[in-house]
Amino acid sequence: MASGQLSRAEALACAGCRHACHVMLYSDTKTQLFGKIPIKHIILMQMRFDGLLGFPGGLVNPAEETLEAGLGRELLEELGVAIPVSIEDHVDSCYAPASSRLITHFYVKKMEEEQIREVERAAASTATDHGQEVLGMVRVPLYVTKGGGGLSSFLSHSFIGNARSQLVDALLRFNLVAPEELHKVLACSLKTHAHTAEDLQAALALTEAKRKRF
Repeated sequence: MASGQLSRAEALACAGCRHACHVMLYSDTKTQLFGKIPIKHIILMQMRFDGLLGFPGGLVNPAEETLEAGLGRELLEELGVAIPVSIEDHVDSCYAPASSRLITHFYVKKMEEEQIREVERAAASTATDHGQEVLGMVRVPLYVTKGGGGLSSFLSHSFIGNARSQLVDALLRFNLVAPEELHKVLACSLKTHAHTAEDLQAALALTEAKRKRF
């Protein structure tokens, strides 16, 4: 078992640990971007209140509810629709990055495309957390454009905790993106990240110059 990985039983037996459950909802699709670029799959993530990308879900208390019941409660608050998640959808459990007291449980659930669209509609119209803890749902672009945009740009954004590694692992585990293609995408993401750092340095220098004038 990989470093930090736990079996479900080991995770639930951890005394004094907190638990967080999150799920990747996805579907197949035949739609095309601009009528020529196959989208292939719809994967939902969300922009969080802290500006980071993550999967729907949150903290649960195994002493009072099952992991799946707690996740379902969180999904109803964040997405505005009841989504049954079962133990069969469980993918892995592990310690959160830089923490030995928080355990994250990750689930992947495949749905029909219309169900995914209903989730998107409900999340923006009836979810109690919309505009507060959740700023909006986003789709993961699995394609790569000629200019290198798409998945490579998406993966260069900032993610909460281990959400980026959970996404990458799920893409490979469920054969949503070929390993060689994903390798190229990640290499491109590193270059994008470096360019973004340069942009931030330039913006920082601009604000510093402005600040000194006042």
